[in-house]
Amino acid sequence: VPGLGEVRDLFLVGQHWYKQWEVYVQGGNQDSSTFPGCINNAELFEDQVNWRLKKELVEGEDYVLLPAAAWHYLVNWYGLEHGQPPIERKVVELPSIHKVEVYPVELVLVQHSDMDTPHTAQFSQTDSVDLVLQTAREQFLVSPQEETRLWIKNAEGSFERLCNTRVTVLDASLKTGQVVVMETRNKDGTWPSVQPHATSSTLEEEEDFQGQPGICGLTNLGNTCFMNSALQCLSNVPQLTEYFLKNQYVEELNFCNPLGMKGEIAQAYADLVKQAWSGHHRSIVPQVFKTKVGHFASQFLGYQQHDSQELLSFLLDGLHEDLNRVKKKEYVELCDAAGRPDQEVAQEAWQNHKRRNDSVIVDTFHGLFKSTLVCPDCGNVSVTFDPFCYLSVPLPVSHKRVMEVFFVSMDPRRKPEQHRLVVPKKGKISDLCVALAKHTGISPERMIVADVFSHRFYKIYQLEESLSSILDRDDIFIYEVSGRAAVGENSREDVVLPIYLRERTPARDYNSSYYGLMLFGHPLLVSVPRDRLSWDALYHILLYRLSRYVTRPSSDDEDDGDEKDLEDKDSLPKPGHVTEGSSQDPGLEQAGPSSGVVSGSRAPVDNSPGPSHWPQRARRKHLFTLQTVNSNGTSDRSTFNEDTHAQPYIAIDWDPEMKKRYYDEVEAEGYVKHDCVGYVLKKAPVRLQECIELFTTVETLEKENPCHLLPLWPPTPQAYFHLRAFARADLTSFIL
Repeated sequence: VPGLGEVRDLFLVGQHWYKQWEVYVQGGNQDSSTFPGCINNAELFEDQVNWRLKKELVEGEDYVLLPAAAWHYLVNWYGLEHGQPPIERKVVELPSIHKVEVYPVELVLVQHSDMDTPHTAQFSQTDSVDLVLQTAREQFLVSPQEETRLWIKNAEGSFERLCNTRVTVLDASLKTGQVVVMETRNKDGTWPSVQPHATSSTLEEEEDFQGQPGICGLTNLGNTCFMNSALQCLSNVPQLTEYFLKNQYVEELNFCNPLGMKGEIAQAYADLVKQAWSGHHRSIVPQVFKTKVGHFASQFLGYQQHDSQELLSFLLDGLHEDLNRVKKKEYVELCDAAGRPDQEVAQEAWQNHKRRNDSVIVDTFHGLFKSTLVCPDCGNVSVTFDPFCYLSVPLPVSHKRVMEVFFVSMDPRRKPEQHRLVVPKKGKISDLCVALAKHTGISPERMIVADVFSHRFYKIYQLEESLSSILDRDDIFIYEVSGRAAVGENSREDVVLPIYLRERTPARDYNSSYYGLMLFGHPLLVSVPRDRLSWDALYHILLYRLSRYVTRPSSDDEDDGDEKDLEDKDSLPKPGHVTEGSSQDPGLEQAGPSSGVVSGSRAPVDNSPGPSHWPQRARRKHLFTLQTVNSNGTSDRSTFNEDTHAQPYIAIDWDPEMKKRYYDEVEAEGYVKHDCVGYVLKKAPVRLQECIELFTTVETLEKENPCHLLPLWPPTPQAYFHLRAFARADLTSFIL
């Protein structure tokens, strides 16, 4: 008998028959009574039904081992006892010795749907788990089209999946007497062991449902819409989905890849695809897949919102490594282009990439970048082709912006006009004025831009300010003012005054001078000649600016003024309520350089008419009174400092009765739309080609960047940090 290392199969023969055969052969008499007859191993079996070997049989005492060739000769010469099976045993190759497996592993095979009907089968420790699966399929009459998988029952009663069917019974640690459960996939793509959480009525409806394969929703688990959207996109890639539906992934599962996930992500995704494309579900709950993702990527644990592209990146990488056909990655040395044609260099780079990465993901999603680096100083050109799986491309951004504004003319007869203007997105306030000038014919120099909020000026803009400070929801008013001539000797300069409208209401707190006054309407910016800067003149100027919606009192109305008015208002009413002992009359604050309305050159000079010098003129009756206020229009300013540079704000205070009689609120709120508002601005659709063109735009590196090539291997000390950070990346293809 040759050594055990040279044979794979041996046969057991009973010691009694073998000894008798030896005597017969050595005697040389063919008619001798020592003729052994048919090979009879009855003494080795416990029974004549299951033909199970007796326990603790000893080689040389109870049986002998014969190689396959010798056994077949003996069977041909003498035959085998009727009904007895041959006792074939395999040689198990252990790390240091070869051992004959006299007692094989006896497994109890059952179906998941019928756990009470077991079947016992014997397997060698060198048999693959796939043989166990095929034996179970044959025993339980499973059709070739049906998909099955195995579970083992542990001693404590729990079940564990046998994922890798390519390993041996020995490697799978299967022991005699262990229960192996075969599970058959349902027609709807689910497994019986993983039933969805639903009521019986819902399950019955799903069983009867028959829809179009692939038209299937994914139930949201908290905030997992990011995951569902990525899965729906990936599920509709024909090549990948067909790959899983046809079970091509089963033969390519890579359970030993240290960068992979033991095939679990690929199997979980396959289950999801089979359910979605079974046509038996309106929607499915991706709970098992979600749990599996969270197990291997802790950032996706829980049910919070995440980035969809981040999950898709993880899933593509996980599927690639779980299905990588390369079981042992070899070292690949990168070669420089060295002036060779691009086709040759690209082909070489792709072959090198495939030597380490070869999967259905590579076949479907991977490609090559061509990166060209040209040094402007030395002219050195470096061309590389780097693999990629997905692109994060920029979106084409329009350099124009559409803004809606209201134009307020100096002509009181004209209503405010709404305009829709197209301006540079990174432009300035002056660009907004220039765009409006094309519609109105008014010079941009005669425009002031303001943000109006809650009946007051939220901000008055300088021409040099950026348009980015204006939001789309802001109410922007552009006011026409008088020309901004430079100040010179004998030249007249206008002061632009912000005007608020207020209405007196019954005061509740008499200690507050401004409580009981409420802002209303739209504020104004009014140009007033500096030489006419008096309360009397300002009253008439404002009355003229408000003439479209404020009615002047008739002569009868003036005569009807009550006696109190004639007594208290013999002169033009001064702003505020100043006592007789006041040392200084309240008045207008002069515009300062920081006002955004008038420049610093327009500050008052010594001989300018100040509030203390403003003449008063008697009138019988006034529709409103004037008051200097702060920028919010809430605090009356009863003192005036000639040296202040703060912007003067004027409030027009209305008595409720006077406002009701002479102020037309409907007309005051009226405005007209310019023809440009009716134009529909068509937005050009974003084309994918545009995004790719932006992505491949040539970039100029900073001059500080040195033009030299770092060695790829061995890495420099500075590179070790990056290599540790990207431990999952291929070191040989990592571009420093």
